[in-house]
Amino acid sequence: MLALGLDVGGTHVGVGVVDQQGKIIARAEMATRSDRPQSEVLDEIAKTALAAAEQAGGLAAMRGIGVGLPGVVEVDRGVLVFADNLGWHNVDIRHELQARLGDIPVYAGNDANVAALAEARAGACKGADSAVLLTLGTGLGGGIIIGGDIHTGAHFVGGEVGHMIVEVDGRQCNCGTLGCWERYASATALVLAGRAAMAEAANGAIAKAAGGDPEKVNARIVVDAAKAGDPAALAIWQEYIKYLVVGMVSLTNLLDPQVFVIGGGVSAAGEFLREATQTLLHKMLSFRDSNKPDVKLATLGNDAGIIGAAMLAHGK
Repeated sequence: MLALGLDVGGTHVGVGVVDQQGKIIARAEMATRSDRPQSEVLDEIAKTALAAAEQAGGLAAMRGIGVGLPGVVEVDRGVLVFADNLGWHNVDIRHELQARLGDIPVYAGNDANVAALAEARAGACKGADSAVLLTLGTGLGGGIIIGGDIHTGAHFVGGEVGHMIVEVDGRQCNCGTLGCWERYASATALVLAGRAAMAEAANGAIAKAAGGDPEKVNARIVVDAAKAGDPAALAIWQEYIKYLVVGMVSLTNLLDPQVFVIGGGVSAAGEFLREATQTLLHKMLSFRDSNKPDVKLATLGNDAGIIGAAMLAHGK
């Protein structure tokens, strides 16, 4: 059987027809342009989903539609409670899609959660009973797998790990709280630290790579400078790894997952990131003589959202 997976973001919607093994056999995409009326965006999402389905036998060949959304989702009702980067609140995704596509089963979930499901079913931690996916990008997203399935919690906010507090009265977070993990362990954290270092060392490796323009500093510049041994960049990197692992230690003590999977833009650092993270994690964990969680890099890339959304429709 086949299922449709929809990965809905603030700028782009990716749609795929996915088999039970997690292979995408047909695709379609669109620009979200969330400044448009909500109904217009939903109309185009439905048309894009239909276009993908028609490449693989039509909607009649689909066992259902899964939708990954960037916000809090009441998965039992298929309702998007809110998604700030879409500007959508209390949208009944299930009803809206069925009204446009007919009475096909529709399932919805948070985008980071469905990406974690994809990695657990078809990616880096395939077959793992328990895992935590961390996406290190503009923010720090997370998805928790327990018993081979997504853990959403009682109020559907399980997995919002980026807002764990790792520094009391620390840096201001966009959520309104102080000291959230994502302010210290996201790509944005690397960028801000790189700009600060550039201000102190106008002739340093970060400044040279950015052409002297602080606005051109990105996470890759900082990582590459650290790889090359630049002292300022190395200091930033070591601080970054420390805060990343501090959060992972707390998650390990709480959940004891088999594996952590790291995705998002910073994961492009590859083994430089994975090895440093796993080494420090194993060193900091208190139960030193027991098995400890592995750290792996995500393997599905941008397809994880589509595959994981489809897995919602495929079920177990």
